[in-house]
Parts: sequence; C-alpha cells; structure tokens
Amino acid sequence: MKWASALSTQPSLEAALDEVIATALQSLDAPADLAILFISTTFASEFPRLQPLLEDKLPVQHFIGCGGNGVIGPTPGGSTAEIEEEPGITLTLASLPGVEIQTFHIYEDELPDPDSAPLTWTELLEVDPAHQPHFILFADPSSSKISDLLQGLDYAYPGAVKIGGLASGRSSWSGSGLFCDDQLYREGTVGVALSGNIMVETIVAQGCRPIGQPYRVAEAERNVVLQVEEQIVPVEATFNTDEVELQTPLEALQTLVQDLDEDERELAQHSLSVGIVCNEFKQNLEPGDFLIRNLIGVDPRIGAIAIGDRIRPGQRIQFHLRDAQASADELEELLQNYFQKSPQDQSQPTAALMFDCLGRGERFYGESDFDSQLFRRYFQDIPISGFFCNGEIGPIAGTTFLHGYTAAFGIFRSQDD
Repeated sequence: MKWASALSTQPSLEAALDEVIATALQSLDAPADLAILFISTTFASEFPRLQPLLEDKLPVQHFIGCGGNGVIGPTPGGSTAEIEEEPGITLTLASLPGVEIQTFHIYEDELPDPDSAPLTWTELLEVDPAHQPHFILFADPSSSKISDLLQGLDYAYPGAVKIGGLASGRSSWSGSGLFCDDQLYREGTVGVALSGNIMVETIVAQGCRPIGQPYRVAEAERNVVLQVEEQIVPVEATFNTDEVELQTPLEALQTLVQDLDEDERELAQHSLSVGIVCNEFKQNLEPGDFLIRNLIGVDPRIGAIAIGDRIRPGQRIQFHLRDAQASADELEELLQNYFQKSPQDQSQPTAALMFDCLGRGERFYGESDFDSQLFRRYFQDIPISGFFCNGEIGPIAGTTFLHGYTAAFGIFRSQDD
C-alpha cells in the first residue's frame, strides 16, 4: 500500500492540476488505484471542467472529491498548510493492492425509510457487508437527511468506519461540488467503500473541555431538557426521581457559572455547549466519551434548555466550554491516547485524511495551520490532505455522527505487517 498527497495554490485550474498530479505521481511511484481531490470553491465556476481535465492528465479508475472553503495538504518542505478562502487544490493518490474499491453516489430521495431492513441499505450502495468495508463520505451541505444516512450505514454496516465531511463554500450552491468518477453532482452524497487489506482508524476532536460535574437527565422532551439531578448514583441503579433532588438545567448552570473564573464566565456567554455521555456504564469520563451538541436555547420561565440533538431521561450530560486552548488540549490528548493504545505489532499508518470545521482554522486559533501541524507532530512521515467542512462526519464511541467545530481524522494502514 502506498499513498501520496500534493498541494497547489496556483490560481489557474490547469496549472494547479498539473502541479499536484506531477508531484503526487512522482511521490507515489506506483499505479494509482484511487484519487481523492479537494478543491477550493474559489474555482466553483470551473467545477464542470475539473473531471475532463483530470481524465486527460491522470487516468485513474476511481475518483471522489468535493469543493471546500479551504483545503489542507503538504508543502514542499515537509510541513502541512491550511489554505483558507484562497485558491488551492489537494490531490491524494493511493496504490491499494488487495483492496476492493467501490465508489457511489446517493441522492437524498433515494434513502430508505429509517425503519428499513439492513438489506435495503446494502442494495442501495451495492456494497457487500461481508467484505467489512470502510467508508469515506462527502455530502451536500443542504441535505436534511445526512444523519439518517449515517444511522442507516451504521445499521447496515456495524463496525465499519465512516469518515468525511460536508462540502463548504461561500454559498450552499458553490460549495456543493461533489465529484464521483466522471460525474459532477450538486446534491446528495458521494463516497467510496474500501474493503480487504486496509484498516481505517479515527481521531475525532470536538474542541471542548468539560466544566462542573455530570448531571443525569430526569425529564426531557425531544431536544429539551426540563429537569436534571446532580446526585451521583451508580449507573446500574434504577433511576427513581422520588429519591433524588431535582433542579432545572438552568438552575444547575447558574450554580456552575458562579464557580467559574472571570474569563470562563465571559466564555460561557457565547461558547457554551452540552456533552452527552455516550457510554452510560462508564464512570471515569475522558475526551471522546461525550457527543458535543450546541446549546441552542434557554427558557427562563421554566428553566429548560434546548440542545442540538434528542435527549432522553436517564442520559448523563455535562456542560462544556469551547475555546482555542481547550481545542488544542483535547486534540493533543487524543493524539497521545492513540499512540499509547496502539498495539506495537500492527502495521504503521500510511496516510491520513483531515476534515476540519470552518469554525476552526486561523480565525479560531489566531495562527495558521494549527490543527494540521499538531497532527503532523505525531504523524511525521505520512501524507496528509483534507478540507474545511460545513459539518464533519466521524464516530464517537462506535456510533457515527455529524459534528460541528470538530477536527476528524481518518488514519489508514494495511492489515498486513
């Protein structure tokens, strides 16, 4: 297995393609089986020209890609650059012996009913679950059913990794350049299923740090939390609201804010999120144990809060703050945990794809290339490419979600030593 990535910031589409193709082919030094391309939406008016040019310059059977508000790729000096809101193209080529490659496109109205059997999903994709595939997915940002798609794929392909992001750009239309083999799509989802001699691992950094303590939800309706309890009880215990002291989530939040320092109180005014604990049986919670969702509303009359996902009684939640330092600390901790938990006898990573939220980048950190350079510090010798997304796709505790403000990484290695 060989991978190679290249980045060009040439303002001409032809010149940029010539540069990334030549650089990637020279680095790959093998026939390419798969091409993955991310292109800045400053080229949006030229999206229809991309695939004909690519076919002339780079014959490759399988090709996927999308447009983004920014692209991420390697520099000639061996570093990594995040090109935001400027012309840029990143091309990744892969030579994948022993790997079955299946590209696909799905329109939103083709998705099965959420209650459909797994067979309905596998027939739609024409990907055999017995082959244990992993998926890279790029979707139209205006799609209202991307979460239904991810839920269906988890149902039909349990254990398969799904990683990717939503196209982005100056407008929904200009960002919706989805490329699959020789076709340009403006809607739906494009993807590739990889089966056989390949492993895909993920790091999903949601950019938050917890504050206060976890609360157990006592009463909730859809995405609105009405009451919580702070009594710490064994997770195996039956939840009985008659035996605990209940409070509204707003009361809990007000108490929590009083204990914050001045800077944290200021941050809580505009950067407060809610983490939903994914594993109800885990006591010692760490980064990666929470699904972070936005706090989207407060009703001061009844003390309720609304969050950006469904919530049910019995789940645990914890308030989180999002800032640059928290984001950097979380990503570094997840990178360290990855290497600490990696078996010594497995094959080495050969490539990585990076899906970074539009809300991160230079404006968030106050410096350029932060996430990619931090990742590069731990993965020094592998090709990395990616783009800035309008939503990131990746797993938390074994379930695939659509995220925001997240840096999601797919790390590729062969199964063979």
